[in-house]
Amino acid sequence: MKLTYFGHSACLLETEEHKLLFDPFLSDNPLCPVKPEDIKCDYILLTHGHADHYGDTETISKANDAPVIATYELASYCGHKGLRTVAMNLGGPSAFPFGHVKLTTAHHSSSYPGPDGLPIYMGEPAGILVMSQGQTFYHAGDTALTMDMKLTGEQHDIDLAMVPIGGHFTMGPFEAVKAVSFLKAKRVVPCHYNTFPPIEIDPMSFVSKLSGAEDIVCEGHVLAPGESMSF
Repeated sequence: MKLTYFGHSACLLETEEHKLLFDPFLSDNPLCPVKPEDIKCDYILLTHGHADHYGDTETISKANDAPVIATYELASYCGHKGLRTVAMNLGGPSAFPFGHVKLTTAHHSSSYPGPDGLPIYMGEPAGILVMSQGQTFYHAGDTALTMDMKLTGEQHDIDLAMVPIGGHFTMGPFEAVKAVSFLKAKRVVPCHYNTFPPIEIDPMSFVSKLSGAEDIVCEGHVLAPGESMSF
């Protein structure tokens, strides 16, 4: 599989036949090198409803006729906007043409600005596991460190994980390293950093902490926005 990072928490996961877009915060993302109209995808997967993750979902979904996979409340909102959706919730995996998707626990919040500026509840946040071609990709979404990650690592052989490291709204690098030890992922890509002043951080500090941890055997990969890696 191939992963392309677009900055913040947005990324594109490519299997042999399908392209899966995660949390497409592109046009308002100062780090993103691509425009919504540049994106070709078969599905959009959302971890939660915050604007810096929902982003350009509506534009991209309509342009590509791409169903949105999300928790029930967030999928219902997308359906109200005229998008094709697949509503899920935390629990067991669901089958898709490209493989299986499982939503996991994320300790965060989920809302979207309403017409009056007040937040509209968008259901529970989630992490996302994609199992395809004998490999497993895990997008943690926005989350604090949680013991549930230990269960995720015990139940799934994770080939590549994407975890937030920016702090303030999510885990910082110290907590993210502990998360990786729970997940037992073979490789990890940091995300959710440097987009805004409160989450500015040197991602190499995370990689350094990761490589210095005695109980972790995991490759840390810092991807520049627009950069890809195969796994």
